[in-house]
Amino acid sequence: MEKKRILIVEDEKPISDIIKFNLEKDGFLVNVAYDGEEGFELIMKWEPDLVLLDVMLPKLDGFEVLKRTREKNQVPILMVTAKEEEVDKVLGLELGADDYITKPFGMRELLARVKANIRRYDTADLKDSEEVPVKSYKNLEIDMNKYEIRKDGKPLELTLREFELLRYLAERENKVFSREQLLLEVWGYEYFGDVRTVDVTVRRLREKLENDPAEPTYVMTKRGIGYYFHNA
Repeated sequence: MEKKRILIVEDEKPISDIIKFNLEKDGFLVNVAYDGEEGFELIMKWEPDLVLLDVMLPKLDGFEVLKRTREKNQVPILMVTAKEEEVDKVLGLELGADDYITKPFGMRELLARVKANIRRYDTADLKDSEEVPVKSYKNLEIDMNKYEIRKDGKPLELTLREFELLRYLAERENKVFSREQLLLEVWGYEYFGDVRTVDVTVRRLREKLENDPAEPTYVMTKRGIGYYFHNA
């Protein structure tokens, strides 16, 4: 079996060396970029299966690398942020990162996040070959096979994570799930993960799906419990 390729974009060599050592020890093929420009070039040329992307980088910061990457492809990206910078976490998710991990972090947590995200994308590739019907909800059409969604006949641009969350809820319409359940089922995080990741992804979904995100009609909140897909 071909090794999965991980790209680390991190300007602090002692940190990247430790991460690289542990990932290689776990069977991954690892490459390292030490600034944003080099990182973006390697994402395009080396085609990694997952990117660990630090926010604070020379030449191009992590957010700019993320924005440019999302214009080209949907490779899983984990943003690496400073613990105190809450705004960095939210901004990264809003720009299309799959999740974030905060410094300092343990290698067990990092490996769990890496494996979970790669597993989700591998599962998505397998689903592409299955015959799954297009589902219609009022002015939405969700093509479960092609991972496409149309609103009023026009395609919407969703990240794979956004689509996975929408698909999971839509296939179980009107059933309420807690944020912890969604982290487990959609992100694959059994022990690690911040439930705010779910909140930000729901907000992004609403901004794309709804005419008025403040008054959602599809992805609904059950106060004190979680979220569900409403199909009246």
